[in-house]
Order: sequence, then structure tokens, then C-alpha cells
Amino acid sequence: MYDILIHNVTVVTVDADFTILSNGAVALGGGRIQKVWRPGPDDPLPDAAETIDAGGGMVMPGLVNAHTHLPMSLFRGLADDLPLETWLDNHIFPAEAQHISPDTVAPGARLACAELLLGGTTTCCDGYFLVTHFAAAVVETGIRAILGQGVIDFPAPGVPDPALNVATAKAFAEQWRHWSTRLQPAIFCHSPYTCSARTLVAAKQAADELGVLLQVHAAESSVERDRLRREQGRSPIAYLSGLDLLDPNTLLVHAVWLDEEDLQTIAAAGAPVVHCPESNMKLASGVSPVPDLLAAGIAVGLGTDGSASNNDLDLWSEMDSAAKLHKVHRNDPTVMDAETVVRMATVEGARALGLDRQIGSLEPGKKADLIVLRPDRPHLTPLYHPASHLVYAARPDDVRHVLVDGRWVVRDGSLLTVDVEGLMAEVSELARRIKP
Repeated sequence: MYDILIHNVTVVTVDADFTILSNGAVALGGGRIQKVWRPGPDDPLPDAAETIDAGGGMVMPGLVNAHTHLPMSLFRGLADDLPLETWLDNHIFPAEAQHISPDTVAPGARLACAELLLGGTTTCCDGYFLVTHFAAAVVETGIRAILGQGVIDFPAPGVPDPALNVATAKAFAEQWRHWSTRLQPAIFCHSPYTCSARTLVAAKQAADELGVLLQVHAAESSVERDRLRREQGRSPIAYLSGLDLLDPNTLLVHAVWLDEEDLQTIAAAGAPVVHCPESNMKLASGVSPVPDLLAAGIAVGLGTDGSASNNDLDLWSEMDSAAKLHKVHRNDPTVMDAETVVRMATVEGARALGLDRQIGSLEPGKKADLIVLRPDRPHLTPLYHPASHLVYAARPDDVRHVLVDGRWVVRDGSLLTVDVEGLMAEVSELARRIKP
């Protein structure tokens, strides 16, 4: 007998063939997907402890948000319509120095996770500071997460002495790597212009020693590119490559300002990339050559970036933007087709994080991280091509059910793990201190 059976549903598997099963069914047991099939019209449904009639909706893998800064939900809308460097130097870094503390990061992270889960994101990859003070809160929400302790070469929240930045990140990874099956620690270097070569190399050595992911913002803006060329005589990607940092366990976030040599360097190293189109658009950072990255076989996931630069964690909107941005930028409506973008938000995002054998598609043996979308929405009617609906029409509030590890996290649109109303009141009170 199965634990949970979901039937009367269009199954979007996101497997290698992007198989779609109308009137399909998915059976779960032991926290994993046990069976995905289309029952015959006269076939009896198998026994299950719980049987869910999806009413003709869609079931798909949970979304994978490959780049977030969870506690920065506290800074949503604090500073907008500014260049990246001005936004960081004059607003975000000062706000973090004044307001990010052991008492504030957990509420900010919980709020972000609530937004993610209610919108169908079941996995996120995060990088921030004071992670030991919010890691447990993240796990308690029910989400699957990679959490990277931040490394930067100036005083940061929780690390007043930059000389201890890598040691702090390493200690976090050592402490938390066996804490939960849904949590993987990581190390997050802010960028090649805020971390010295010595820091970058030490962080990579620590990550490799512990077998965890290294995340780094790279080639995000033209200012960064020009600065690295001026100070190091090479592009950000060439600089990181010259330090032997690039391999499948180094996640390059943004990767906007790339030349052909950079692209070949990334592909040869097997380094994965995260595309954050809405943050890049809002900060006018540029347009990453994602179609070229994909053509080179590079794993490219999709991320929202933090709430302070987006200003939401809506991966549905991110999919829509990713598809349309590259079509208009290339003057080609065929690039970044809907199936490609759905893959980026699911199994390709999982591949970028090294998790594709566990999550990202609805296939027997994988972890039961999945979401069910409502069928009774005017903007989702009629349904001809599920992938197109998911990219160009679906919204966070279309998500009806969310399961992670086969456990209910969202049911009938309600988050079961967090008092959302109380949490919003708590964060609103914090906001009055941040901006009286």
C-alpha cells in the first residue's frame, strides 16, 4: 500500500523526454516517488493511506530556486531603481551592518521560506551571513535547502574580523552537514571583487575538503568586469579559472558579462550557472547569454536572487521573464522555449546544485518533492500545452498542494509549518526599526 496516491491529474514529469500524462497518477511511499503512470479507464486505483483527487489539475516537480538571500526579505523595497554598486554600497551593506543580527535573520528567513513554499518552490540555494542563527528555522519550514555561509573581505554580520571569514564558513559547514537530510551546508563567496585571491582559494579548499558547494557571484555587472580587467588583467571568469576555482562544485551566480572564451572556460570546467533575469533587469546588470550556455551543455538553473533586488521570490514570474527576455534580446521567438525554461526551474536547477539524482523530475526512486496546481482558474483555461501554461500563465497562488520528502507542507493553499499571519506581524515590527 502506498502512503499517498494523487490521481485525476495531468502529470508533467520533466523527465528526459518531458513526458506528460493526461489523466495520470503518482504514487508516493517512504518519502519517494514509487510509481508514475496513466491508469486505464477500467483499472482500479491501488490502495493508499491517503488518496487525493486532483480534480484535473497538474502535478509537477517542486520548483528549484537556485539563488536566494533568504533573510533579505527584511529589505524588500528598501532601496530600488539604483545601479548595483550604488544599491550595495550606499544602501544594502549599511542596512546589513545596522540591522542584520542573530535576532533578525531567522524571521527574515522564515518569511522567505513561507513565500517560496506557498508558491511551489520546494528547494532553494541560499547564501548569507549568520547562517547558524537561521538554519534550524529554515529546516522547520519544511523546505529543502542548501545554505551557504557568506565570505567577504570586510566586517560582516557575525564576522567582525574578516580574517575569520573562511574559518567561520568552514565551521558552519562542519557543524550542519549531518543535521538534516533536507539541509546541505555550503560556502558562499560574495564576489571576486569583494574577496581576495587568498580568500577565494581558501574558501574553495575548505569547500572541497568538506564536499560542499562553493557559490560565488561572478561577472554580474560591467563594472565588475571592467574592474577585474583593470586590477587583474583578465575577465572575472578567467580570473576565477586562473585560481583553479572552476569545477562542477563551484556555482557561478549571474554570469552576465561573458565573452566566448569565458563561455568555453565554464563549459570545459563543467561549472554550473544560475540565471537571475529579473534581478539583472531591475539592476540593469545586463543579459546573460543563457541560450549559448545551454547550447554548450552547461547546467543553468534559475534563481530569483534576494527579495531586496527582485523584489519577490516568485519563480513563476522568473520563468516568464527568462523566456521573454531572451526572445526579445535575440529577436528570435524560438529561443528559450517553454520546456527549456521549465527544465531550468526544476531538473536543470537540481543539476546545477548537484541534486538531479534526487529531485527535479517525477520519476520512480526520486524524492517526493512535488506540487499540485489548481485546475479551476480562468487564466489556466483551456489547457493545450502544459509547459506553456507553466511558463506564461501560472502564478504562485495557483499552487494548491506542496509535498517535500512525501510530507505535506502546503495543503489547499495553506502553509502547515508556519504561522504566516504571526510571522508577517513580527517582520512588520522589525521593518519599523529598519525604516522608522
